[in-house]
Amino acid sequence: MAQFQRPTLCCCRKVLTVPSKSCEGGQGLGQCRLVDIASASNFHCFKLRHFHLDLRLNFAVKEITGWQVLELVALQPGVQTLVLDTHPSLLIHSIDCKVPGSTGAQDISPSLTYRVDPFTDYGSSLNISLPAYVIRPHRAFQITVRYTTTDGPAVPEGVTVLMSASRSAYSKQDRVFQFSMEYPVPAYLVALVAGDLQHVDIGPRSRVWAEPCILTCAVSKLGGSVERWLNVAEDLFGPYVWGRYDIVFLPPSFPIVAMENPCLTFIISSILESREFLLIDVIHEIAHGWFGNAVTNATWEEMWLSEGLATYAQRRITTEAYGEAFTCLETVFRLDALHRQMRLLGDNNPVSKLQVKFEPGINPSSLMNLFTYEKGFCFVSYLSQLCGNVKRFDSFLRAYIEQFKFSSVVAQDLLDFFLGFFPELKESCVAQREGLEFERWLNGCGPPLCEPDLSAGGVLTGPVQSLCDLWASEPPDPEAIANFNLSSWNTFQTVLFLDRLLDRSPLSHDVMGQLSRCYSAQLDEMNAEVRIRWLQIVVRNSFYPDLPRIRGFLHKHTSRMYTVPLYEDLCSGVMKCFAAEVFYQTQARLHPNLRRTLQQILFQTSALPTPTGSVPSLQHPTASSPSPTPRDQLGPADPPTTGTIALRDVNVSA
Repeated sequence: MAQFQRPTLCCCRKVLTVPSKSCEGGQGLGQCRLVDIASASNFHCFKLRHFHLDLRLNFAVKEITGWQVLELVALQPGVQTLVLDTHPSLLIHSIDCKVPGSTGAQDISPSLTYRVDPFTDYGSSLNISLPAYVIRPHRAFQITVRYTTTDGPAVPEGVTVLMSASRSAYSKQDRVFQFSMEYPVPAYLVALVAGDLQHVDIGPRSRVWAEPCILTCAVSKLGGSVERWLNVAEDLFGPYVWGRYDIVFLPPSFPIVAMENPCLTFIISSILESREFLLIDVIHEIAHGWFGNAVTNATWEEMWLSEGLATYAQRRITTEAYGEAFTCLETVFRLDALHRQMRLLGDNNPVSKLQVKFEPGINPSSLMNLFTYEKGFCFVSYLSQLCGNVKRFDSFLRAYIEQFKFSSVVAQDLLDFFLGFFPELKESCVAQREGLEFERWLNGCGPPLCEPDLSAGGVLTGPVQSLCDLWASEPPDPEAIANFNLSSWNTFQTVLFLDRLLDRSPLSHDVMGQLSRCYSAQLDEMNAEVRIRWLQIVVRNSFYPDLPRIRGFLHKHTSRMYTVPLYEDLCSGVMKCFAAEVFYQTQARLHPNLRRTLQQILFQTSALPTPTGSVPSLQHPTASSPSPTPRDQLGPADPPTTGTIALRDVNVSA
């Protein structure tokens, strides 16, 4: 191993047990899921007691090498094979087995036979044959897998390594970073980042990590707000169990907006332009500390259990911290986007179900859509309304977290616990209320069966709709329009206005000219969330005088949420040649996955398979793009630059 640069890192974590559900004895509210169709593993045959990861990272050859140790106990007699999920980018060198505490021949670590079989386009199955002596009731054994990545980054001197872990240590002499997680977490929340990172403490349990060039900006935007938000969340939902809440800002090319890794939230640095969107994104990730991280959906087909509850919790926090009007405004903006997506998909599209079904081979990320968040939020809001008092529902959520903490659940777990917590609701058969049946919420297509009362946001949404109505009149009244000052609005008001204008496209050339004269220069001074929406209006209405603004925007912004919507609009109209020109000028600075996506848009190459009735481009709604796109898997890293390697040159997997 001498050829590899250090440091190494060690992540130890306990198991997240997935409770086995039996479907016997009557039908429940949601279908019991004994198999995770997005996994090839036979995880129901084993209990994972401990997980150890030791890695060495090498930037020079863009390689990670190391090993992981799985301490397992067989749950079923006679099982002879351990099946794990793996990825084609891993080159496996050897797999060993050991029974701790055994003596004699069984204490030797024999090499095991294994094979790698195709599974899906996003992963493979690793089938490991187990010796007969290993499988004994209640006896632990250890599997060690040694491997090298065939495409990935590594760490030179001076680079800081961070991980989603509750404890960390660094040996300067050995250049070894060590991390441990004392709480059980699902595998998708094990995250690592390396780069030229510095930090500033922003509270008693929080610090901001970022490249030096943006650290001051990040700290000034967050200030002491994070501790305030954590305190509000704890008052609502109980203690924050993860200890630290740190944030690392990632380069603009990072393919997702934010990721709720325990103890260390990842956020794309582009979002720093908008204070309101940054606020919502951070609070949403904080809410995941309870909903998603502490209690996790057992299968990807019920992601609303994480995202719908986190969205509800996020809005409870913003209501307590910033008032009901602001929360209602943000909700109106998101529900507008939900109904816009519904119009595109149709009311009978199966992707609009909360318990969405997908076939083997389908990447779960293709199901990340606004229904998971906003329809899920509406269902949780409906449950809150049934209680008659939001504070009573807060008490229920605290009890729910305490009951299921550090475990995975299905919808039936949540709803059974809800009806048990409120026996009077169970006695009145609210689960079968006509038109609002729980089963219909879960398995019915279309928009939410009901939405919460958002009239408290009228003081903020009213002026937006009034201005939209003025622009819809023929001809628009310039004197009346002049009474509205967009610079006095917050970002959510402005983007709601532009989204509703976008819904009215196509607009006449005269109206576009008047809009440009009124707002174009003013919008140039605003954040990217605002500018992209104006530029989409420009593209969809073929307003050529503002075309240079599109070029400048795409040269500056290289994140998925700001590029994909514009490229889709450019290529669906008469500006495809212009789009291709800008792409060739900027492609070297794009993330590899984003490059491939834009090439598919530009040259109409085949996209990845998607479930029947779904769309190939759906988004993590924490992203604020008006045209949602998916949470992506990361591809090979770009070639390293010469000299000092900044974080923006490193592709990091969440």
